[in-house]
Amino acid sequence: MIDLTLCREQLEHNIGKARECGVVIPTFENMKHPETVPEVIRARLNGVGLWDVDPLNLFRITWKNEPVPSGGLYRSVPNYIELPPALTGVPARIIALVGKWFPTGCHKVGASFGCLVPRLVTGQFDATWQRAVWPSTGNYCRGGAFNSKLLGVRSVAILPAGMSRERFDWLRQIAGEIIATPGSESNVKEIFDKTNELRREPDCMIFNQFEEMGNHLWHYQVTGSAIAETFEAIRRPGDRLAGACFTSGSAGTIGCGDYLKEVYPQMKLAVGEALQCPTILENGFGDHRIEGIGDKHIPWIHNVKNTDMVIDIDDNDPLTLLRLFNEPAGRACLKEAGVAEEVLDQLPLLGISGIANVLCCVKLAKYYELTEHDVVCTVLTDSSDMYRSRLAEMAEKHGPYSDRAAAVDYALRLLGQDTDHMAELGYRDRKRVHNLKYYTWVEQQGKDPEALDALWYGTTWQDVHRQADALDELIRSFNEATGVLAGL
Repeated sequence: MIDLTLCREQLEHNIGKARECGVVIPTFENMKHPETVPEVIRARLNGVGLWDVDPLNLFRITWKNEPVPSGGLYRSVPNYIELPPALTGVPARIIALVGKWFPTGCHKVGASFGCLVPRLVTGQFDATWQRAVWPSTGNYCRGGAFNSKLLGVRSVAILPAGMSRERFDWLRQIAGEIIATPGSESNVKEIFDKTNELRREPDCMIFNQFEEMGNHLWHYQVTGSAIAETFEAIRRPGDRLAGACFTSGSAGTIGCGDYLKEVYPQMKLAVGEALQCPTILENGFGDHRIEGIGDKHIPWIHNVKNTDMVIDIDDNDPLTLLRLFNEPAGRACLKEAGVAEEVLDQLPLLGISGIANVLCCVKLAKYYELTEHDVVCTVLTDSSDMYRSRLAEMAEKHGPYSDRAAAVDYALRLLGQDTDHMAELGYRDRKRVHNLKYYTWVEQQGKDPEALDALWYGTTWQDVHRQADALDELIRSFNEATGVLAGL
């Protein structure tokens, strides 16, 4: 469970810091239902840009922001796009929530909020002198650095040196310190090694997304309810929520599947990973280029017992489709194939991991032979804005993107997706995957084997899910103590 024990002295420090910085902290209820955001906050948001370093942007940690770069408020339904059969090649309706319209352009700002705020409002983290350390494969440390900046907290961003240039350029303006570890998306062990070095420094507190239950709780509460609301808004007579697919990464996002399975118990929940690093599918290892997902281990916060399927995606596919979705030749090819202009205009909303998520949905739809009455949901973690340098690199390496290349990529990488490199997970399969946690978390990171068993046999997940109300009460008490909201 998330430790909500109060540390009174440090809590008083945090209250003073928030008062000094003019910080009001949103509740989980505010993020799920932004119509509950105080009117005085809503009025002030009219003059704030989506990426502005302004504490008011904490109230834009929601899937329901208006899709505008500045001054927007909230929609009644989360931002989403529907990808039609002309694009996907399957009759099932594929619905994807859009991460671009979060501050930082990525929904990981929500995951980092879920990790930081419990320790802030309990006083377990002292914002007046401690550094917040954000180990990441890219977007999580961006979200953590951003939230730290809004709250007046010093931050340390840790990410692999091989991540896209856009991430590093942005972090140089926001993070207090940046540490680039060796390798790329697959090199999570190197991130953990650097994290453990910093753990020994008394002014460092680690917010490790791979083990923080606040990451899981935020997605269970906020992303889970957002997908359910979206499905209810778009469902037609006879439709059912047949499945949801999420690449693993920290396994935070797939935590929303726990919520969805409670509401739609017949749905299939699938986890995706890179074929070049088939950790879940084959206990395998390797390197890959699907930026933002980490491998060679099973995250502590992955509720494997609730996962029905693993789907592996060749990393060449999302990278190639990034060109198809963003270059003129690709747009012309898709238009000729019957993809509507409205959909073409939305394709830049898909970043590399978002494309991988969509391919998982396509493969799941083919495997289960889903029909036009079946809906499969996913999220678009970030957009192509984070990968303009990757597009330039591919153009330099492979030359200009031609009409012929676009036609081949559309036929092979999208319509040609098959049901290979995927597997349904029975009880023993899930237990095998769960047991892999032992090597990372007990042997390497020093966790208690009894805690590992509790994730499988106990009530840990249900206990965490019930903590949102208690956390909201702590947030409201914190805001009352600062007096910032009352003074606006």
